Amino acid sequence: MLHLLSVGVHFGERTLFEGLDLAIGNKDRIGLVGRNGAGKSTLLKVIAGHQKASTGSVSAPKDYRIGYLPQEMEHDEAATVLEVAMKAFEEMQLLEKRLENLTKEVAERTDYESDSYANLIQELSDANERLDAIGASSTEEQAHRILQGLGFKVEDMGRTMSEFSGGWKMRVELAKLLLMQPDLLLLDEPTNHLDIESIQWLETFLIHHPGAILLISHDRVFLDTLTKRTVEIGGVKLYDFKGPYSKYQVWREEERSRQEQAAKNQQKYIQDTEQLINKFRAKKNKAAFAQSLIKKLDKLERVEVDAAENAQIRFRFPPAPRSGKVIFEAETLKKCFGHLTVFEGLDFIMARQEKVALVGKNGAGKTTLTRMLLQQESCTAGTLNVGHNVDIGYYAQNQTDELDGDMTVLETLEDVAVGDVRKQLRGLLGSFLFTGEDVDKKVKVLSGGEKARLALCKLLLHPYNVLVLDEPTNHLDLKSKAVLKEALQSFDGSLVVVSHDRDFLSDMTQLVYEVTPAGLKQYIGDIKQFLHEKHAASISAYEANKAVKVSSKKAGQDPQASKSTPASGGDDYKARKARDKALRKAKNAVERHEKKVSELEAKLEESNAAMAALDPSDRAKVTELAYAFEALQTEMQETINLWEKAVQEHDRLQTEAASM
Repeated sequence: MLHLLSVGVHFGERTLFEGLDLAIGNKDRIGLVGRNGAGKSTLLKVIAGHQKASTGSVSAPKDYRIGYLPQEMEHDEAATVLEVAMKAFEEMQLLEKRLENLTKEVAERTDYESDSYANLIQELSDANERLDAIGASSTEEQAHRILQGLGFKVEDMGRTMSEFSGGWKMRVELAKLLLMQPDLLLLDEPTNHLDIESIQWLETFLIHHPGAILLISHDRVFLDTLTKRTVEIGGVKLYDFKGPYSKYQVWREEERSRQEQAAKNQQKYIQDTEQLINKFRAKKNKAAFAQSLIKKLDKLERVEVDAAENAQIRFRFPPAPRSGKVIFEAETLKKCFGHLTVFEGLDFIMARQEKVALVGKNGAGKTTLTRMLLQQESCTAGTLNVGHNVDIGYYAQNQTDELDGDMTVLETLEDVAVGDVRKQLRGLLGSFLFTGEDVDKKVKVLSGGEKARLALCKLLLHPYNVLVLDEPTNHLDLKSKAVLKEALQSFDGSLVVVSHDRDFLSDMTQLVYEVTPAGLKQYIGDIKQFLHEKHAASISAYEANKAVKVSSKKAGQDPQASKSTPASGGDDYKARKARDKALRKAKNAVERHEKKVSELEAKLEESNAAMAALDPSDRAKVTELAYAFEALQTEMQETINLWEKAVQEHDRLQTEAASM
């Protein structure tokens, strides 16, 4: 177990946080949340020993191992992918060498009764136990398995780190940490730069991690899948809730309502008391009573509602000017970089007001395609036409890097704003949480989340009818993502969005296009439908593979070999029967959860309609229905998580069956 005792971090006169107490158990799964700038990443650095706390202490048992994945890191550019991953076993290699030396020393000693000999034997025993604990066999095989799970191909293992982008380098570092199997795994936004398939693989892998996990993520589904405890950091206060983020969010809203009511009641008490003081202060016979009331107020501990808790970005995209019926039309589109073909044979038509999600593995060409839509990248072959009166607003994956660091926040908007909107810039910045002196800050001192908010703010300076957004949620906290999602859902223009965030994409689009080297695969619906069909396709593939294996066995089978004894035949029958039963059970579980999802969708629609029909002045009823709606949403997410697990179990059983 690791303990934080009264931990605080100060930067000059600024207090980031202070007085934090936290205990992390050996099997804890904790999601660390909080607004951008609250100090989440700093707290991970303190726990990892990469930054010293200004006050307090961090204590852990001897030989307690911490694995830390920061958002930004340095890499050995000359090392190969496999070499970097294998550094996870440095401890094992050192232990093996130490064991060799200890064994040699024990063999040479004859002072069997001495304390030093006993200590030597104990050290030898401890080293052997530690070597057994970390697992010393098939290290390279383990490295290959984890690297492939994170998206690397076999041929990538010998390539140097310098050949990969920052996202892929992060995956190598993540693989190294997973191979280390530390007692505590500290992960700071591990899903950044991961595609959906890799995120799902990582979820499955981390579920089986033997140690504790403390994770920062703005991926709501990832948090809910992996964590059983939520800790929110904010100034001097630490909220510690036993449950995943979705449940914590409901509790936190209820807690905030109670807090606001308590503050309101206290304010009423203070006002009443002050009236009494003013009434009796001038009266000689009541002056002592008035003084006692003043002392009572001075000692009263004020109930405070954290202003930062209530602050969140607020905006809507401007109404979209009307465009032509067709936004984009592509025929047999092909893109090559030298001898490398990114994709070919892309055909699609996007209509006015359609909202489309682009998904696919990293490197499939999603960003390249978005740049082609903007005519920032030429096509190698085929045609791509942009429709009539199409005006595109673009948010690039590296949009925050495009900002001029030497400009202030206000100057950044003034540089591009034209017309009457220039008079509204301060108000607009206020909607994105840039208030007071914040607008005079240099862009280079802003956090990643603040830069992302500023880049989004720039999109509102012009009424676009098409938005092309490439990973717009990078660096945004959970609440800001929710606001952006709501704004995009109500946007009355066309939308193309690239994202790996399943919660963000849910209920956002009418179409999902999966970018593959062979072209575009279209899925009607949102990301949930896409994932469902992908699972179904994988099941079909397993079944087809199984059929091929069975036919191959029959084709090459010795007639005599097919004859089995009654006993073996009985065993085969029992095994097959048990396997079929397990498969039926798994299939029933998938169907049961799918039915439940449909029922909950209907209930959510009913609840929505009921809230829409309510009189807003009936606050009690509004609150009641809002809580009920939130509970339905939570139940829906839990059911979807159960469905995903059931599908995974069904897939696993299909795989096992196919391999027999």
